Amino acid sequence: MTVHVTSAHYNAAVRIHSSAPTRIDLAGGTLDIWPLYLLHENAQTINVAITRRAECFLSNRPDQLLSVSAEDTNTTAKVANARELNTEPNLKLLAKVLGHFQASGMAIKTRSRSPVGAGLAGSSALNIALCAGLARWKHQELAPEQLMALALDLEAQAISAPTGLQDYRPATYGGIAAIELIPGGVKHVPLKVNIKEFNKRLVLVYTGQSRNSGINNWEVTKQHIDGNRKTIEAFDRIRDVTTQMRKALEDEDWQDVSTLINYEWELRKSLAPGISTNQIDFLITQGLKSGALAAKICGAGGGGCIFFLSKPDRTEHVRESLSAAGAHLLDCQVDANGVCVTVETE
Repeated sequence: MTVHVTSAHYNAAVRIHSSAPTRIDLAGGTLDIWPLYLLHENAQTINVAITRRAECFLSNRPDQLLSVSAEDTNTTAKVANARELNTEPNLKLLAKVLGHFQASGMAIKTRSRSPVGAGLAGSSALNIALCAGLARWKHQELAPEQLMALALDLEAQAISAPTGLQDYRPATYGGIAAIELIPGGVKHVPLKVNIKEFNKRLVLVYTGQSRNSGINNWEVTKQHIDGNRKTIEAFDRIRDVTTQMRKALEDEDWQDVSTLINYEWELRKSLAPGISTNQIDFLITQGLKSGALAAKICGAGGGGCIFFLSKPDRTEHVRESLSAAGAHLLDCQVDANGVCVTVETE
């Protein structure tokens, strides 16, 4: 976890800026929801932190009120207690986090460079940024695992649905990594991937359709727990694909990586209706026609962003073709840094 502190003193005027990267999940998603990963030996996910960061800004108020401005949803509020924020659906996560830290006398502004419902784990990145910033405000020391465990529990409370374990790791650590899901713990393993070569091939677009990961993930989780043989077998294959992709990435076998991304996407679509849409299918077809080698939806599906792995000499053409087809291009690169907190005092 990267933390930058510009002053060690907390006087009358304090300003804290905290940010964390969002992510692209390459393979193994949904398996990171407890207890699914315990039912598939050697389960893991692979994800990439990207430079579309979520940010929060904290500053003093002269009174004991909380004033909130969430730029992404154009939502504002001024309340005496964090519990009062629960009446606004867009502020439920913020209400849980502020309530946990017993915040008061504070102005909070949040924003993200990830569209709402993009499938890039924007809420998890913002959650990590908020928890890290508020911990610093409260003079609390949270180790990375403590920070992620807290964020996980608060988000589950806020959305009243299962949350996966993988999304907090790229937000906390950055880079390209495998998240090994084993009994008794979760292990973050940075992968030795040539980031420059990956960036040459990376294309990310937003479909314009927002999505809700809690819905798709819960449907799939319930099918698995209920013993749906088709779902269980699909996750066995997704687990195997993820293992192979990890090796292909470290070997820089981009053709094999592309084949595995496409196969993982086909397996993922079989998990539940609505994971793909006509718009997603159309944009993926356009991207592949224009020179992309692979494509898959980010997150649980149903909308959000599509990640393309392109031939380096075709990346710009892929971007132009997708833009012409109605997709919103999201410029980004691999973010090697995790959560970052800066404190300023006067």
